[in-house]
Amino acid sequence: MIGYLAPNYPLVAAFRALPPARTSASRRLTGPIFAAAPRLDDYFHKDDFLAVKGELDRPISGLAMDSRRVMPGNLFFALPGRRADGSSFIDEAIQRGAIAIVCERLPSATAARVTYVQVADARRALARVSRQYFNYPDRALELVGVTGTNGKTTVTSLIKHLLATGTQKVGLIGTVSYDLGSRVVPSYRTTPESLELFGLLAQMRDAGCRQAVMEVSSHGIDQHRVLGMEFGVGVFTNLTRDHLDYHRTLEAYFEVKTRLFTGGIGSAPKAAAINLDDPHGRQLAAALPANIKVVTFGEAPDALIRAEAIQLNFKDTRLRLVWPGGAQEIASPFLGRYNVSNLLAAMAACYALGRDPAVLAARLASFPGVPGRMERIEEGQPFNVLVDYAHTDDALRNVLDMLRAITPGRLLVVFGCGGNRDRAKRPLMAGAVQEFADLAWATADNPRSELLGQIFADMQPGVSAPGQISFVDDRRRAIGLALAEARAGDCVLIAGKGHETYQEFADTIIPFDDRQVVRELIGLRKIKPT
Repeated sequence: MIGYLAPNYPLVAAFRALPPARTSASRRLTGPIFAAAPRLDDYFHKDDFLAVKGELDRPISGLAMDSRRVMPGNLFFALPGRRADGSSFIDEAIQRGAIAIVCERLPSATAARVTYVQVADARRALARVSRQYFNYPDRALELVGVTGTNGKTTVTSLIKHLLATGTQKVGLIGTVSYDLGSRVVPSYRTTPESLELFGLLAQMRDAGCRQAVMEVSSHGIDQHRVLGMEFGVGVFTNLTRDHLDYHRTLEAYFEVKTRLFTGGIGSAPKAAAINLDDPHGRQLAAALPANIKVVTFGEAPDALIRAEAIQLNFKDTRLRLVWPGGAQEIASPFLGRYNVSNLLAAMAACYALGRDPAVLAARLASFPGVPGRMERIEEGQPFNVLVDYAHTDDALRNVLDMLRAITPGRLLVVFGCGGNRDRAKRPLMAGAVQEFADLAWATADNPRSELLGQIFADMQPGVSAPGQISFVDDRRRAIGLALAEARAGDCVLIAGKGHETYQEFADTIIPFDDRQVVRELIGLRKIKPT
């Protein structure tokens, strides 16, 4: 994670310059630096490990979980993984200067002058140590965690916009970017590992943020990346079929999501914003302990924050926002009914923090939108082009249902299914597209290490009108075919990748941005031969 976390360079340099045999001169040089350094025994006590080999009474220069990023004096965590075991990289970490190792099993051969700490769960240990190392940054922030299958990015971005003022910064951790208060950096993972996560929160705290909003993925919960984190508000958006390649069943997937609200990560949030329009949301709301403030939202008449008299238009959505003791007519920049739910989720979260919905509603007009979420590409063409991240059958169905209702012409769709992911949802995605689209082009999303032919074959059972769908290997060509087919009044939806600026093939990643490709292809169509 280059550039996201800054190491203690003077301390690293002191470890690097330390001679094999200490002299009085070296002690005078490094003594004051090491005296102020964090020490290994500050983080580990006898109840925290199964066994230890070596000295715990020693300074460290920082924490690392990637052997390629180890610096002299680091404490290295050898994490188990689905593809590789961190224990395989212990020797490399030591060669790069690690002076202590945390692992789930002690290696048969150990290095002199290196301390080995054996723990039952290295990821849990990493979360606990990282939180303490960065001085509990979650306690200094009013932290909002948003979980659910769909809508997390839109909801977190909107909450940040509603909470921020001209004098008050709000941090953000999500799929598109990390806003650290003093700078914005590209995201590389929805919910980072705990070491990076607590480090990012610490940067927000130090930059003057008082609130932070973050997407909390099911992987992040299950892999203890948010272990111990104290949330002011937890938000549940919805639950649909996704990530079943990891969780296996929808019930197991839901159970992981509930941990954010029930103390499964260490402590329950002070308040919860729950979607009553989702059956899993109702189930969750009924199961929460009485000491949690529950703010329900939705179109359901018993929701605390609800939408009434909804009017879906092509350029905006109008509705009556209702909350305890108040109501207001608003025009939302979001399109579609599912975005009404996202809007209500953000409003409910802010209401749980004590904010006035009437004040928040006035800020909606200035919301710039979320990159790659129903992002309109306007290059003077007589038809509409929208780029959206929808990459599940439920998300596609919601988007297409909305566009079908408000599009005067034909609905043209370019989409694909990711490789090395849940194969069962592929025919469901094809079926959703066939149900609503006039014409469709199935193409490569991120095939990863899976053959595109196999992905296409898995999609075939969902095809109900073969004459209205084409299978095109090259994504750029598929987009070009859709744009060439489009006429005035039509709508072209390019789904699946949204904000992403790359395409992943096996072990190769190439630059690819749907939005930029659209602009280039429309530009080429405007060039007339002389």
